[in-house]
Amino acid sequence: MISVLQKYFNKTTETSTLAFFRLAFGLMMLFSIVRFASYGWIEKMYLKPQFHFSYYGFEWVKPIGVWTYLLFFICGLSALLVAVGYKYRIAIIVFFLSFTYIELMDKTTYLNHYYFISLVSFVLIFLPANASYSVDAYINPKLAFQKVPAWSVDLLKLMLGIVYFYAGLAKLNSDWLLEAQPLRMWLPLNGGLPIIGSFLRETWCHYFFSWTGALYDLTIPFLLLYRRTRLFGFVLVVVFHIFTKILFPIGVFPYVMIISTLIFFSSDFHKSVLQTLMRWLKIDTSRFENGRIKEDYESSLYKLKLGFLAVFVCFQLLFPFRYLLYPGELFWTEEGFRFSWRVMLMEKSGYTQFKVVDAITKKAIHIDNSQFLTPFQEKQMSFQPDFILEYAHYLHHYYKEAGINAPEVYVESYVALNGRLSRKYIDPKVNLAQENESFKPKNWILPFTDEIKGL
Repeated sequence: MISVLQKYFNKTTETSTLAFFRLAFGLMMLFSIVRFASYGWIEKMYLKPQFHFSYYGFEWVKPIGVWTYLLFFICGLSALLVAVGYKYRIAIIVFFLSFTYIELMDKTTYLNHYYFISLVSFVLIFLPANASYSVDAYINPKLAFQKVPAWSVDLLKLMLGIVYFYAGLAKLNSDWLLEAQPLRMWLPLNGGLPIIGSFLRETWCHYFFSWTGALYDLTIPFLLLYRRTRLFGFVLVVVFHIFTKILFPIGVFPYVMIISTLIFFSSDFHKSVLQTLMRWLKIDTSRFENGRIKEDYESSLYKLKLGFLAVFVCFQLLFPFRYLLYPGELFWTEEGFRFSWRVMLMEKSGYTQFKVVDAITKKAIHIDNSQFLTPFQEKQMSFQPDFILEYAHYLHHYYKEAGINAPEVYVESYVALNGRLSRKYIDPKVNLAQENESFKPKNWILPFTDEIKGL
């Protein structure tokens, strides 16, 4: 077993694959940052709101006023430098830190692909993605290598495979497969589309999309891995993501996944694309074809890096299953839901009314949420328990500063899940001001009276 592992970790591949991924990833991230800024979302999402929902343990990460624009500029500039491979190691570290800081500023904007981008950018810190077809390697021949360890490419393939396969596992539940929910609610909303619109209103179509969606996610990593099925798999990737882009407002995620899956193609393909690009730019690529191999396989630093990345991979494989440590229905409590590649699995809507009570006079104040939250924040808060708790603490602090004696915060909350009738969500007798966020189960969430079977 040890000899097999040693043989694998000594295996090399052409650097062109990593170089292609670096270029594509950097340009996609630059496009994403420019797009975000051009839509005015920096001001809308981070500057206008007076309150921001934080991730547990990262409450100190907040927007920095008008300097938030500079943060986005730094993130975009570092993405460009990553793409061209100039001062690569510094650039990818800066990109990872700046992008992840942006992601952590407000939990309201959480998306699976933001998390994916943070993970990939973190992994790229440890990979020699600038060893070829980069400004670094062009300027300094000592940094140019034609071969890199094969595992450095396989690690990125694994990251993509986890996203797809775990998303497929998550779809193996009774709501998705037996009730075609939430697609049964979502697809008819696109009934006005030409040609396919009428089909999207049909029940059989809802089940077809549900089952094929699960099958696609579970099989696509394997179709891409094998040479004979790779082209067919990539066609499926393009069709699937373009179709989801048409049906759902999911931003640049489809493009990120389409371009990223090109890493499964052979190094000859990546080299051909890069050499064509270099010819257009009239750049001599001969210095990249030097036969040199990146990495000293016997060095302690190399072994330490391998060990660290092995732990990182194990964490990524196990972390999505942390929901098993919590009682109750995952879709209802959402404890362990985020960061587990559960993509578009549920439709939740809620109504949440807060009441602040003076502990001495018992005078009650009914809160107008629009006084403190944007419409988007209020929508997200209304059905997510950690949002509700954080907002309750904010109200406690706000009204304490306003002179209310030891403000108690109670909530009247109703939530509907995947087409079910709305039902009471939070125990209205619990003073949320006295409840603290932690990794422990939230026993003030009322039980889910239905059952959703599956993973």
